[in-house]
Amino acid sequence: MTDIESRIDTSRPHTARIWNYWTGGKDNYPVDREAGDRIRELHPGIGEYAKADRLFLGRAVRYLAGQEGVRQFLDIGTGLPSADNTHEVAQRVAPDARVVYVDNDPLVLAHARALLVGTPEGATDYLDADLRDVDTILAAAAKTLDLSKPVALMLLGVVIFVEDDEESYGVVRRLMDALAPGSHLVLSHTVTHPDMPDVDAAVAFWNEHGTPKLTQRTPEAVARYFDGLELLEPGVVPCSAWRAERPAPDVAMYAGVGRK
Repeated sequence: MTDIESRIDTSRPHTARIWNYWTGGKDNYPVDREAGDRIRELHPGIGEYAKADRLFLGRAVRYLAGQEGVRQFLDIGTGLPSADNTHEVAQRVAPDARVVYVDNDPLVLAHARALLVGTPEGATDYLDADLRDVDTILAAAAKTLDLSKPVALMLLGVVIFVEDDEESYGVVRRLMDALAPGSHLVLSHTVTHPDMPDVDAAVAFWNEHGTPKLTQRTPEAVARYFDGLELLEPGVVPCSAWRAERPAPDVAMYAGVGRK
């Protein structure tokens, strides 16, 4: 058994693997499928969040690479490889785009090689690090990215795992402070909302049975991550609604893009 394999716990459901299950992937275990089905019973629409978040990633990356001319992406909390990973979307628009992925999940690390096949003109790299390890991430990312030029910081569904509000906001601030003017923050976050009580029930079930535990925040609290940035239209909205090509049902996963 390799060191990576020894770190994979198949006895408890894991968020990255459940996300993978909901999006039709095969990198999950029975315990993940059981928990995913139970969560879907509590909140039938939750499986759509994973798909909506993935579609948001594609729209945001295409916009940044195409309209804003961004050529560098730092994707923290990568998750398991899926269709249309950040480098694939970016390099279809700009073959010379450079992407660094960061995650600390051993199963993601085991599949990281799938994230490293990019265009000859561009570059992709993968770091095994925690979101809170800001200095480590920046130092390692600088080997592939030029931090004196704009970078898109991708934080999709990852700051939910930092329970303390001030620590969570502080981590995002430190990362953005280290990036050049013209950089962008792309962030999505599960919310608590009076109109969606079944979401709270699903999250409570997850936090009792799964790992890692997650924290919901209000839409207003999610908007606070963009303090000091120029928030692009349409602001912080359900990720299914952010510059969507066609109308889609609202989900309790809010997202936004801000420019430094």
